[in-house]
Amino acid sequence: MIAPVAAPARAAGALALDTYELTKRFGSFTAMDRVTMHVEPGTVHALLGENGAGKSTLVKCVAGFQRAEEGSILIDGREQDIANPIVARQLGIGMVYQHFTLAPGMTVAENLLLAGGKTPALIDWKAQRAGLKEFLATTPFTLDLDARPAELAAGEKQKLELLKQLYLKPRLLILDEPTSVLTPQEADEVLGHVREFARSGLCTVLIITHKFREVMGYADAVTVLRRGKAVHHARVADTDPRRLAQAMMGAGQEAVQPPPEGETAAEHHAAIAEEKEAAAPVQSASFAIKSGANAASPALDVQGLKAEGDRGTLAVDGLSLAVRPGEILGVAGVSGNGQRELVEALVGQRPRAGGTVRVMGQPYAAKRAENRALKVRSLPEEPLRNACVGELSVAENMALRDFDQPPLASGGLLRFGQWKRRAREWIAEYGVKTQGEGAPIKSLSGGNVQRAVLARELAGEINVLIAANPVFGLDFAAVAEIHGRIVQVRNQGGAVLLVSEDLDELLELSDRIVVMSEGKIVHETTAANADRHELGAFMGGGAH
Repeated sequence: MIAPVAAPARAAGALALDTYELTKRFGSFTAMDRVTMHVEPGTVHALLGENGAGKSTLVKCVAGFQRAEEGSILIDGREQDIANPIVARQLGIGMVYQHFTLAPGMTVAENLLLAGGKTPALIDWKAQRAGLKEFLATTPFTLDLDARPAELAAGEKQKLELLKQLYLKPRLLILDEPTSVLTPQEADEVLGHVREFARSGLCTVLIITHKFREVMGYADAVTVLRRGKAVHHARVADTDPRRLAQAMMGAGQEAVQPPPEGETAAEHHAAIAEEKEAAAPVQSASFAIKSGANAASPALDVQGLKAEGDRGTLAVDGLSLAVRPGEILGVAGVSGNGQRELVEALVGQRPRAGGTVRVMGQPYAAKRAENRALKVRSLPEEPLRNACVGELSVAENMALRDFDQPPLASGGLLRFGQWKRRAREWIAEYGVKTQGEGAPIKSLSGGNVQRAVLARELAGEINVLIAANPVFGLDFAAVAEIHGRIVQVRNQGGAVLLVSEDLDELLELSDRIVVMSEGKIVHETTAANADRHELGAFMGGGAH
């Protein structure tokens, strides 16, 4: 017997969640196969699994956005029919999605009030703003109540998504990759707050993450999904990252493991790359090994760069940096300090208000012909929005860089057969999971969109690679693969500018790290000598 949904005035405090043999199918495809899971009240429970493992399907069923064909969902031991998100909200279930669900034309204050679902026709803004400021004072971060999502960096948008749910005081808070666009300091602050929220007995937290550090540091228990099935349940105290990785990938498969203890991911992937390249001849005389990079002239030289933000003020303010061949320069910074504007100014998506940019000693204005001649490539943040045309096919997107060049074109005619043939080769080489080269690229998962963009951007020789949060929202195996390919560009003599809000990523991959704050470079160090706390102090603006 399914219990009736409670009235809007619901019980308070953390709830217990159980799923029993929950099954969800899409046509002949079984996305979730008899998943049974128990989440204790007042705990943080992590969901791990590769893209397509069924994690999002599971939480969407709990949050009322999808309905399972078989099985049950129990709240506090009572079976509930969660037919839609309204029912879920009445039960005290809130969800923060990986993809933003903000109203772009409304202010932060308006988005927060809209989340409540009961906005009056006439709003007393003085009282509402006072209440919102009181609420923000109880959270680990603040936002400008008058700002609009279009003006916010990705990290700030994620904070707003989390604030929307905390504002509703949920009994079960579901978080889908909540720290993908946060720095480790921000992530630790947010997850610390969420954990304390749970341990106070106010809320239960179910979190989808691909970061083992977050599972080990903040979760009480973990469930691993693989190919729609729950394959591993454990208390965090009783497991470790290697066992979790093995459960994610499956016994007998070639799992991508975390790097050995004491070895960074960069060293781990570099060793793998060196093994693969040992039997192959060096293809370019410009190949520069890491130890010799310091002697080379900059491949990318930025001097006094200025660029305006969306509000017309300087977001990049006289910034200078240089990246040498065979080097990865990491740019660290708290979200919203000009990193997005820096990348957009470098790749031609934002006008420059001053300064100079040179590649291989030549002036660089980010024109298409210059990209081709100077061998400049980019891996932007949110590639489906910034590097692809969603309605075009995978093959067409893979051809965007050189569709009018031989062998993809001849005598002014486009050779579509060549586009498709090369796309099939790249799909196989990069392991892009797609129905075929003719499928719209928007039909691919985030990791597979990034793999398709990687195939296009990493083809041929590269002098400069500009990468911005290149593993945003991707699973463990995809992160390891993409990191390995970035390191390979460095090892083959390319200069890599890696802009990331994940300090762990920068410490693993970079040779040097600079910190960006308020549109300027405020600190520089070698990665080998980097101190996490010192970097955090500069990132937070407290060590200028």
